[in-house]
Amino acid sequence: MVYIPRKYRHYNAVLYLMFAECPIILPVLILTGIASHDTYTTRLWQDGANNGFNSAPNQIVYALTNGNSYAVPMVWSSFLYNYDLVIGVLSTFFILTKVPVHVLRFFHPPVSAFVHGALCVLYAAAASFQAGHDTTDSRHPQNGPPWYITKSCSVAYSPGNVGYCKQAKALFAMTVIATAIYFAQTVLALISCFTTKEEREAYHQRKEEKQEERDAEDRALREYEEILKSPAFGPGMPITPGLTPMQSAYFPGQHPQYQYGMSPYTPHFGGFVNSAPSPAAVAFTGYYQPQPSSISTSPSSDLPLRDPHFDVKTPSFGGRQITVTEVEQPYFPPPPKKATK
Repeated sequence: MVYIPRKYRHYNAVLYLMFAECPIILPVLILTGIASHDTYTTRLWQDGANNGFNSAPNQIVYALTNGNSYAVPMVWSSFLYNYDLVIGVLSTFFILTKVPVHVLRFFHPPVSAFVHGALCVLYAAAASFQAGHDTTDSRHPQNGPPWYITKSCSVAYSPGNVGYCKQAKALFAMTVIATAIYFAQTVLALISCFTTKEEREAYHQRKEEKQEERDAEDRALREYEEILKSPAFGPGMPITPGLTPMQSAYFPGQHPQYQYGMSPYTPHFGGFVNSAPSPAAVAFTGYYQPQPSSISTSPSSDLPLRDPHFDVKTPSFGGRQITVTEVEQPYFPPPPKKATK
């Protein structure tokens, strides 16, 4: 059985690093968006050539005129600012996605190690490209990072390039910081991937307990289905001792066991049913059989379904019987008479 770790050993540390990543990735996205479409790369290249720090952009024309091939240094190429823009957008998408997923405990350590490891490699490559060398001009070789990283922006040949120099310097600094953050997140995720023996045993124990719970639920459902399918469950099921099944007052004529326990005067359509047991019915079925009683049709009765033979006992309270005359009757005033002209 393959065990996939789903918990971090340092959950809060990973969450704090994600929050610290936000103020780094957003400036990276902004700066790479500004640098795209060669906003200042060629200008900084030409400014360094004017100061004698690196080669000049017009060497491409000289090389093509003489029929020679010329490879633009990576630090001044269009591939660099396009590459920076792509990883800026990609990392912004991941930071907007992984934070809520991590809070919901779905961003497992193996996935985190893969994502952050890939981002760490991409940002490390971006930092390496930005700090690349330029040795295409033998008279002005640049063996280390470009001048806008190693020198102050105040040495710019053109004052208008000072702001671009600061943007390029800030982009390089943000790229290095993002690389360090992704490296730390990758290390924390890898530490959580290597579990101990106690953690694996606890995981297997929890899994066995969940499996036992599911098995118990399945057994209970199967037993319930067997009870429903058994012939004893239905109209012919005998009465359980101590229980009195009741019958609906409006559907007489069911099985005798459901008529047991009916009141002496159970109402139904058209009158009352006298459920007093007959000896023959009891001897034959062992249950009470209801017998239809006479329906009162006396015009003197104030209720059409009242049985004149039904004895209404006077209720008592505290040993004292209450008569009908003692009960306060509601007063209904007579309807108003029509006025005569």
